[in-house]
Amino acid sequence: MPALPRFALLSLLLATGAAAVHATPAENDAALLKLATDSGCMACHSVLPAAKRADGLPPIAPAWREIALKYRDDPTASDRLTQTVMTGSNPKARHWTGKTGATAMPPNTNAISEADARMLVNWLLVLVP
Repeated sequence: MPALPRFALLSLLLATGAAAVHATPAENDAALLKLATDSGCMACHSVLPAAKRADGLPPIAPAWREIALKYRDDPTASDRLTQTVMTGSNPKARHWTGKTGATAMPPNTNAISEADARMLVNWLLVLVP
């Protein structure tokens, strides 16, 4: 049987609940951060809020900690944010105005599976207790 890529293996383990038994929180965080990096998420996003860029403009996208704070009491956040990751954001619905650049999030269906996107969204939503 061919070897599974690490993120596919992680997805399989998390889907079956096995990772929770065998992975420490730090290992889980590292694996999900690697998945985010390998999927291109970290090209625009950061985990913690970032300062203005060297050109004086705000960060390209909101930090995941900011997203977690904004959506932590929204029971539909996981579904809504997973959908945004997959289909992109609406450039006319600028709810991060002044905090991020004016670029809308593009669709990511070629970069990440919906299952992996949901796993990342659920992880980032718990970054703030």
